[in-house]
Amino acid sequence: MVLEGKKLLITGVLTPQSIAFAAARSAQEHGAEIVLSNFGRTVSLTEKTAKRLPAPADVLDLDVTDPAQIDAARAELASRWGNLDGILHAIAFAPQDALGGNFLHTPWESVATAIQTSAFSLKALAVGMLPLLEASGGGSIVSFDFDAQVAWPIYDWMGVAKAGLEAVTRYLARDLGPKGIRVNTVSAGPIRTMAGKGIPGFDKITDGWASRAPLGWDATDPSSVGDTVTFLFSDLSRGITGEMIHVDGGFHAMGTDPI
Repeated sequence: MVLEGKKLLITGVLTPQSIAFAAARSAQEHGAEIVLSNFGRTVSLTEKTAKRLPAPADVLDLDVTDPAQIDAARAELASRWGNLDGILHAIAFAPQDALGGNFLHTPWESVATAIQTSAFSLKALAVGMLPLLEASGGGSIVSFDFDAQVAWPIYDWMGVAKAGLEAVTRYLARDLGPKGIRVNTVSAGPIRTMAGKGIPGFDKITDGWASRAPLGWDATDPSSVGDTVTFLFSDLSRGITGEMIHVDGGFHAMGTDPI
């Protein structure tokens, strides 16, 4: 099993349909020990969902926008394991007025929330957990992206935040590589999750994706994304960092349909 003995922190598991849940399940199936995290009122939902995993997993209350909570989570993991081999950053949020075609009118306060939660938090979590990753002699940090090279319908400031996430990935790869820590992001095709339902007009992106993707695409099945995260956590990916890996059925590589 490619993750035998690996100790991982998996954020963002909400329901069994979550992409992070698929990653957590795949990691366990390949031998990893995992701890999940969420924050506030969602912790109880994550605890309920954790029971659907192949093996029991504890859940930490962790708000990645609060440095004190990151410190507390690091102390808990240090006490439990003493080291950490990998982190999945599956965290994104934008207020409603930052989505849905309101790009020209979104106030800075909402933009700042989207960028802090969805992009800056990757740096905050990586730095907060750095002593535990160094204790392992290195490790792997993976995040979830939605390719920000183009302007998507209705995605608006979340698209800008994802562009920031991609840049943070590259800069973290630069600064953490000498410590043996790889940093990559996975750009997944659209998955019908609770988070996706919170984006106004999400179906506009999802509809037609399967017909454009040469491998096809099942928006209800995140397992291929979860397995890619397992690969990135494993030593098989030891030469990969600063990368955005598309798991979208090949949609990203196709031009527009012929007229």
